[in-house]
Amino acid sequence: LQILGNVSEFQRVVNVLQEGVDFDIDVNASVFETNIRVVGGLLSAHLLSKKAGVEVEVGWPCSGPLLRMAEEAARKLLPAFQTPTGMPYGTVNLLHGVNPGETPVTCTAGIGTFIVEFATLSHLTGDPVFEDVARKALKALWKNRSDIGLVGNHIDVLTAKWVAQDAGIGAGVDSYFEYLVKGAILLQDKELMSMFLEYNKAIKNYTKFDDWYLWVQMYKGTVSMPVFQSLEAYWPGLQSLIGDVDNAMRTFLNYYTVWKQFGGLPEFYNIPQGYTVDKREGYPLRPELIESAMYLYRATRDPTLLELGRDAVESIEKISKVDCGFATIKDLRDHRLDNRMESFFLAETVKYLYLLFDPDNFIHNDGSVFDVVLTPYGECVLNAGGYIFNTEAHPIDPAALHCCRKRKEEQWEVEDLMREFYSLKKNKKFTLKRAADHGEGESAKDPEDAPSEKGGETRNSKKSSYSLLSCPSQSFNSKLAVLGQVFLDNN
Repeated sequence: LQILGNVSEFQRVVNVLQEGVDFDIDVNASVFETNIRVVGGLLSAHLLSKKAGVEVEVGWPCSGPLLRMAEEAARKLLPAFQTPTGMPYGTVNLLHGVNPGETPVTCTAGIGTFIVEFATLSHLTGDPVFEDVARKALKALWKNRSDIGLVGNHIDVLTAKWVAQDAGIGAGVDSYFEYLVKGAILLQDKELMSMFLEYNKAIKNYTKFDDWYLWVQMYKGTVSMPVFQSLEAYWPGLQSLIGDVDNAMRTFLNYYTVWKQFGGLPEFYNIPQGYTVDKREGYPLRPELIESAMYLYRATRDPTLLELGRDAVESIEKISKVDCGFATIKDLRDHRLDNRMESFFLAETVKYLYLLFDPDNFIHNDGSVFDVVLTPYGECVLNAGGYIFNTEAHPIDPAALHCCRKRKEEQWEVEDLMREFYSLKKNKKFTLKRAADHGEGESAKDPEDAPSEKGGETRNSKKSSYSLLSCPSQSFNSKLAVLGQVFLDNN
């Protein structure tokens, strides 16, 4: 709603959530789905609430009703992680925890798709338990990869034995790879990125054929399913995030030919035969190809990507529009419809289409404009861009993760480095103050993004003309804002 500019409806829904949501109910819930939809949605709404005109409480973004709801929902999921391996069960009862007879078999994505939401929650609340369990689950999957560097589709979370040994980039695995990359970007975590890059090598070696990605046996690398799944269409967008744009475009164009063949992406497409797979002919208006188009267009400005967006709008309007919404396409061969509309159509498909055609949306901010807010930990930069979408397309502002914790050792390290730098300039007189009253949120992505010291205002930082490294009158917190990321590396 905020991305589309409907702030009045955003405000109304926030009130509805505060009045009517109760997680103390005897319901079995998917751990994966509850995280990406409920926890992720609440965190995103919490971080966008001030921008949407919601009156926020003192201490925001480090406190607030939506943040408390997200924390409550996430705590309901924590019992699922209490396994010998640290990999979570797939289902948890919100009132009683894990049912005694719950199956220990969980898909890979259901284990590795927590770090974005849970790390954000830990940074905002100060409770490390969420990030800790998410990291432990990620590392458990990494530890149990095969000798050729691949992971399977389903694993027993008690014994760490692989139950389904098909390896690929699609259903059951997809968002595990996605969250290694997005978690690495969000947290500036080299370990997560190195894990993904190692997987990427194995994926290219064993599953990639002519810019298609097949399914193979995880231990031998032999082809088990020569099919393209529509869920795999997120991959070119993910490749663009690591800078592999050329390979991303070639794979994207393969997928786009399938779209043009049917007016949508069938759930399964037999690559050698060039046609749909029996009983997998449907298209439930999934977002993945449009998501990749949005990312790749931001990277390349290639008009082919806008053509895909146009084709998607026209196909969806022509084929699936009905009186009460947009129906799932049951069979792309004859365009028969099913009497349902998936929630991800609104949460993801429409959102990515809108962002593809809206270059001036605040989501695409390049850091030239930002807000400075005052938190209990000091000044904090927000809304400077660089948003990380969770796998349900809920945007997380990475700057917010630096607003709500003091890291004195890190701050003092920065100060010592600054002092050492200025000691080389004996003709300069300057004063450094401890930054204990300031959070990490002053860190900005671009050297031109140094915020004004006046809180709560939007600034166009391109008006600044001072030298970034040699202005002794610049306050310490502004220096940290300019130089922050340079010194946050533990090298």
